[in-house]
Amino acid sequence: MRLRAGQRCHAVLAALATLTATALLATAPPASAADTWTETGSDRADPLTESQGLTSVEVPAGAANRYTGIGTIPVGVSSRGWNHVGDPDASYDGHYVEPYQADSGTAKMFRVQAPDGTWSEYVHQLGAGEALNNSWVAISPDGQWMLSGEYGTMSRLLVFPTPGVNASTSPAANLPQAATVTLDHAVRDVQGCDFLGATQLLCSSDDPAGTLFGYTKPLLQIDLSAAPTGSANVTGHVTALRQLPLRSSCSGEFEAEGIDYDRRSGTLRVIVVSPGFCVLTDSKTYRFTRS
Repeated sequence: MRLRAGQRCHAVLAALATLTATALLATAPPASAADTWTETGSDRADPLTESQGLTSVEVPAGAANRYTGIGTIPVGVSSRGWNHVGDPDASYDGHYVEPYQADSGTAKMFRVQAPDGTWSEYVHQLGAGEALNNSWVAISPDGQWMLSGEYGTMSRLLVFPTPGVNASTSPAANLPQAATVTLDHAVRDVQGCDFLGATQLLCSSDDPAGTLFGYTKPLLQIDLSAAPTGSANVTGHVTALRQLPLRSSCSGEFEAEGIDYDRRSGTLRVIVVSPGFCVLTDSKTYRFTRS
């Protein structure tokens, strides 16, 4: 999530009473031979509570999917400066993790809900050269390690012990970076990633320029040289699979947001926020299946 996202949504909501939609429906970009994920449907994404991230939850059984947005940040959290929430994830044993950032400072925060419903907070002090933003988390299938990324044009992902799951973590201690994933191709403005398996990720990129892969807002696949363990760095091979859907009754800049892969159904979901005041009316969570 970019630092300006919350300001953008607040400005749009404040202007709602004076705006009317008149733009023509935009067409989707043509599919390419490189596509491996096919769009199967979509659902409206609420701009307050479903505009930043999402995750499927396996424990307890039958639990609803969870979303994040400006409206999901507790007052007690935002009042302490943690006013931006990113794309969350949940371990297969039921630990739910939300990434938070502040407008300034030297730390990031990860808010964790345990399977028994209790919440705790884990703070990470920034390392040398580490960006402040905290856009997303992706928990490894074994639950022990958590990946995170930095906004902008980057050639790495960060590896942390999963707070609340990995026995080395404690809310009373700094959450340390354990390792790095070095990418073989730069990525830009990654808003979310999720594991498909122990060594494969899918990521949503909000890249507005399109110079890295030939088009904007790509769905990326990252194949790791080994499963992250925290004891050694690994490499990641980046492939752009397709452009995310960019359809709205408004023209302008779309924003690709969080991503989730539900292994139970094989469904991939990605949030795309519409431009301008259409953020309120036709932002979508798109669904895909592997073709």
